[in-house]
Amino acid sequence: MMQPFLPFTRPSIDDATIARVVNVLRSGWITSGQEVQEFEQALSQFFGGRHVRVFNSGSATLEVALRIAGVQAGDEVITTPLSWVATSNVILEVGAKPVFIDVDPVTRNFNLELIEKAITPKTRVILPVYLAGLPVNMDRLYSIAKHYNLRVVEDAAQAMGSTWRGHRIGSIGDLVSFSFHANKNLTSIEGGALVLNTKDEVHLAEKYRLQGLTRTGFDTMDVDVLGGKYNLTAVAASVGLGQIAHLENFNRRRHALAQLYFDGFEKKEAVKIGVELPIANFTNTNWHMFQIVLPENRLSLDRAGFMAKLKEFGIGSGVHYPVIHLFTLYRKLGFKNGQFPHAERIGRNTVTLPLFPSMEDQDVSRVCEAVNTICAQFTK
Repeated sequence: MMQPFLPFTRPSIDDATIARVVNVLRSGWITSGQEVQEFEQALSQFFGGRHVRVFNSGSATLEVALRIAGVQAGDEVITTPLSWVATSNVILEVGAKPVFIDVDPVTRNFNLELIEKAITPKTRVILPVYLAGLPVNMDRLYSIAKHYNLRVVEDAAQAMGSTWRGHRIGSIGDLVSFSFHANKNLTSIEGGALVLNTKDEVHLAEKYRLQGLTRTGFDTMDVDVLGGKYNLTAVAASVGLGQIAHLENFNRRRHALAQLYFDGFEKKEAVKIGVELPIANFTNTNWHMFQIVLPENRLSLDRAGFMAKLKEFGIGSGVHYPVIHLFTLYRKLGFKNGQFPHAERIGRNTVTLPLFPSMEDQDVSRVCEAVNTICAQFTK
């Protein structure tokens, strides 16, 4: 009997959350309102009382964070080429230049030891990305930032519930940006949150979120910064409120599934031919994704062929991520092949396997068996 198709991700939305959404729709107030304020309060509590404002996407939170950090045309922002393209697109949006550094092949996050060589008088911000939810060494990161008097904007889009030295990402640090896209550990369908430091930053974030607007009375308003239309809807916030109550359980289940993946690949064909597993970090990461890296020149099929074979087994997969600097837009800016060899190799060969809280243990076994079978069948 054919098993049902297993996607690489699926959100877990409970009946209580669906009922909450229905109530919002019936209320007649479906854009920003009470639910947004409640969601911000719940997030603030999650992050130890820090200021939080929510937006309609994680891309918006990153852009606003850069603006709050004072990034302007001609400035430089140091980041990684191994991320979703939004990470660097927002740098271009504010008129600045992305300065990429290569990644550590073990953590797949940018190599902290390369930061200082990339700093110039034009550098204003360091922008790390916590790939698959794994944070960088924050002690080292913030030591460098402090020494050079730089702001840090953390792209923690995938790191909801991840930690550093027992502290939740977002409860510490400078400006911290999260995404609540449908594939994230906590979703609001679409959305994001920005953790801020001061009331002045909160006020500025609110202005950037809604066309730069400040209201001073029923009929009195002003615009003194160039803002956008980035507010979160009440419908989306109601989903987020339903999700946050389950986040710890979601992440515990992700940890358990990740361990099953390691068990399923141990000493098996995939590992024997050089398939690289993620670093087995069960302290800091929230296991947002489980990504393998295929070995080059060891299989008789390319990545697309490998993913097609997985689909024949009824298993979905993803690519997270092709490197940013080799997209046409960035090649036009002067980037080229060979500049960041570790990131490029991983970007060419990464495959994201299914990982989401409602998966069963046997689903992981099924994926591991399929990967190992394909590797055995197509080894050169």
